[in-house]
Amino acid sequence: MKLGDVMSAMHFNLFAQIALIIAVAGFAVVLVTTFLARNREPFRRASLLPLADDSPAGTRGGRA
Repeated sequence: MKLGDVMSAMHFNLFAQIALIIAVAGFAVVLVTTFLARNREPFRRASLLPLADDSPAGTRGGRA
């Protein structure tokens, strides 16, 4: 008796299919949430965060 025979007899393929369905559903939720019109403004503000300069003028040179 091989390990493949034991694993196929335990019907673990059902768990893999359920996991795939959950993963696809989660991806769909993230995709829909990202492209909803009501979320456009928070995502636009978040996209500009790396360009924001909130530090005081004297601390940018790396010296305290």
